[in-house]
Amino acid sequence: MFCKRYNQIHQTKALMKKLSFLIMLSITVVSYYACTNTSNKDGDDSVEEAKEANKEAIKDDEVTGSIEMDDSEFMVEAASGGMMEVELSNLAQQKSKDTWVKKFAAMIVRDHTKANNDLKALAASKNITLPATMGEDHQKHMDDMREKTGADFDEDYMDMMIRHHKDDIDMFEMEANHGNDADIKAFASTTLPVLRMHLDSVQSLSDMMKNMDHKDMHNGNMNNGTDANNNHK
Repeated sequence: MFCKRYNQIHQTKALMKKLSFLIMLSITVVSYYACTNTSNKDGDDSVEEAKEANKEAIKDDEVTGSIEMDDSEFMVEAASGGMMEVELSNLAQQKSKDTWVKKFAAMIVRDHTKANNDLKALAASKNITLPATMGEDHQKHMDDMREKTGADFDEDYMDMMIRHHKDDIDMFEMEANHGNDADIKAFASTTLPVLRMHLDSVQSLSDMMKNMDHKDMHNGNMNNGTDANNNHK
């Protein structure tokens, strides 16, 4: 009888230990995913949070200059787009096997990093809040591109650069022509020629890629590119 009772107690303790372990494991997993989801949410909401902060600052007259909501939203959207284009072009330099795509991506990183830094300095001088991370839409583009490889990556990268630079030009032209703050308008006007040059470059590169053997492009052969352009003419 004593042995039977002892075995029952021993089995109960073993079950309790196992149950405690499972409960602790469950709590750890739930906590991990809760933290992960919170982190993602903060990143996704960074643009909206910046817009709300600027809305309150403008309402309370805490900004410097003749800034309206349209001006602050332009700066927020430009910051998010600028971060995306730099990060995406850094990715292109890592993933692309194409010499010309890498060269174009390096130019984008250089020019947009400068524009991003200029925008940060301007925002600080105006007491405008910029997003700490890119917005949800821009982040989704990044996530999609990370899944692509080879020629598919190059083609989609070119297409994205064309679309985004067209959108950028429209947005910067609107601010340059109709903005309320002279300094923000000047930033938009100064950046526009660079954006137009980027668009011309990526459209030319995209056309060249479509009209020549992609294998030659991957070899980075300058003569092949020249021949392709002559044939295209």
